[in-house]
Amino acid sequence: MKNQKDLKNLREQMVKIQLAGRGIRDRRVLEVMGKIPRERFVNAPEPYQAYADGPLPIGNRQTISQPYIVALMSELLTLKGDEKVLEVGTGSGYQTAILAELAAKVYSVEAIRDFYLKSRRLLKPYKNVVLAHKNGYYGWEDHAPYERILVTAAPARIPPALEDQLSEEGIMVIPVGISTFDQTLYRITKKRGKLVKKPVCSVAFVPLVESI
Repeated sequence: MKNQKDLKNLREQMVKIQLAGRGIRDRRVLEVMGKIPRERFVNAPEPYQAYADGPLPIGNRQTISQPYIVALMSELLTLKGDEKVLEVGTGSGYQTAILAELAAKVYSVEAIRDFYLKSRRLLKPYKNVVLAHKNGYYGWEDHAPYERILVTAAPARIPPALEDQLSEEGIMVIPVGISTFDQTLYRITKKRGKLVKKPVCSVAFVPLVESI
């Protein structure tokens, strides 16, 4: 067991080595990830394991992304603080908490009920977060359009609903690919109703399926 001072030091090292050391430059992203206790969102035998440089299992054959991927996807959204964001896949709630610190309003959907219930408890302090237990493949039309969309699971192709729910000049960050060995992270901008796709890097995410 580590005390709070030790865990704070681990967060600082995570930011310095895993994030800034690999090219993350967004000051707000670095500050937020240095502040939020990642151990609260990870089911690990020891709290310090939450700061491992890799993904971690969170149950139900799902994972929490490694810190670098969380930071990279957050940075790619280029959040200024006044945006409405849709997150597809609440999962552990860690990425949701990051978004809540960086944006004005976060709508997050989660298909697995256990995750939804746990995240609802963990994220209760964030008054700008609204959660729903539903299939994220279809987004959340009630609150669309969104200036930003972040997807934390990989569909075989970009879901039409998410394309429709992204606002003009909005940004979507999404992994796409059928196999975990053949997925690409994209930063997508909507211009004149069309998606402009920019590949960022290879990634490995759990699948986002159309029906559950």
